[in-house]
Amino acid sequence: MSAGGDLGHYLRARSTFQRQVGDCDLLVEVCNGMPYLAPLWHRGPTLCLVNHVHTDLWRMRFGGPLAPAARLGRRLEHWALAGARRHGLLVAVSPSTAQALRALGVERERIRIVHNGVEEPGPPAARSPEPLFLAMGRLVEYKRIDLLLRLWERVRPVTGGRLVIVGDGPERARLQRLAGPGVEFTGHVSEAEKHRLLCAAWLLLHPSAVEGWGLVVTEAAARGTPAVAFDVPGLRDSVVDGETGLLARGESSFAAAWCTLALSAERRALLGRAAGERAARYRWSRTVRQFRAVAAEAVRGWTP
Repeated sequence: MSAGGDLGHYLRARSTFQRQVGDCDLLVEVCNGMPYLAPLWHRGPTLCLVNHVHTDLWRMRFGGPLAPAARLGRRLEHWALAGARRHGLLVAVSPSTAQALRALGVERERIRIVHNGVEEPGPPAARSPEPLFLAMGRLVEYKRIDLLLRLWERVRPVTGGRLVIVGDGPERARLQRLAGPGVEFTGHVSEAEKHRLLCAAWLLLHPSAVEGWGLVVTEAAARGTPAVAFDVPGLRDSVVDGETGLLARGESSFAAAWCTLALSAERRALLGRAAGERAARYRWSRTVRQFRAVAAEAVRGWTP
């Protein structure tokens, strides 16, 4: 069901739902910063899926003269999750998201954690014989690919190789202007090419400021590729520091972790094996079973 563009669909969600669906056993609202406020207009059970609470990301997305929009967005998100939605269950994709919801005032007993999953990765493709570092995701401010490009200028003289950035988004043109030697932007890729790159990469690099979970970390882990990320909400859940990858507390430690693993094939292999073993516990079949159980609980607990 489509209700319009980036912002208009929030305004048209109610009328589009009523026109195209009308009635259902359970309405699942995905709150991605801006809420649909489904409990205020839907007469029936609802369940809210929250990937991550935006909080400080509003300032990153709407800075300078748009600061009032950031304050409005933050207050609206807070009110929608903890004020307007005083009953019913919320699904968080990680302990970090659950903690952020509790910080907003959502009662612990109303939060259920259902982790993201990954598909079986299929036959492995060859690892690159030359250093290949991969970043993958939507090119938006909070993913901080600009920071990664700055660090690459410090790392490249030590490691050599290529930095491949997969994905598209509003930041792409600016980022391409910032990129130095050895950087490749692929845009969107097919699932087959995504699989090949995740297998070929020596490391997945994830400089994001916050995530709900960081699904690409688990996708890379399923191919035996460890990650270097910042110790931030979501990524501290999907990366086990020192076991399936390394978590950095600042830019210098990120660059140091990147260089350390790039120069140690043995350590990369050790972390990659552990990452693959952990990823095997997060299959979509398990996620679906858990989500169905929460959905059934939401329907049982609804009172007209």
